[in-house]
Amino acid sequence: MPDVEQSPSARQVELLEAAYGYALANGLADLSLRPLAAAIGSSPRVLMFLWGSKDGLIKALLRRARQDELTLLGRLGRPDDAAPAGLARTVELVWSWLADAEHRPLLRLWAEAYARSLVEPDGPWAGFARATVDDWLAVLATGQPAPERDGPDGPARRTLALAVLRGALLDLLATDDEPRVTAAVGLQLSLLRAPR
Repeated sequence: MPDVEQSPSARQVELLEAAYGYALANGLADLSLRPLAAAIGSSPRVLMFLWGSKDGLIKALLRRARQDELTLLGRLGRPDDAAPAGLARTVELVWSWLADAEHRPLLRLWAEAYARSLVEPDGPWAGFARATVDDWLAVLATGQPAPERDGPDGPARRTLALAVLRGALLDLLATDDEPRVTAAVGLQLSLLRAPR
């Protein structure tokens, strides 16, 4: 097995990207190395050599998915010199990204990994759900002005917003009824915007 501290080779990067595309199309629940290897032009033996085990490959794929998620969510952030847009506006931006049909494969993979990390906390999924909660709360915090963000109910308001976004996302993935779910998120946004 290669030293984990080494930078990945060009071939390892190429195979990881191909395996990631395969995972986006097929999910990870029933991942089998033989069909995966055949689909990406490799062999199970090469995959085992590069990642040590199927679990090692799954961990690499989850890191890759999280990298995509963070990159895309990071684009919703604000420039360092801009004033925070407010929590409601940030939720609106995050929801518009989540509701975009182009992101469904990544979000289905996210939902699968999130659920698996809850029921298999010691497997390759370990920590995925907790890490994504922290990631999303951090994105929401960037939208809150300092007094709101650091106030006594700042964390609770972010948590409520995240709960609405996560619930809406799961509903959207299950039903594909974007207009209805977006209307529900809009209702929550009107409550966030209401004076306290």
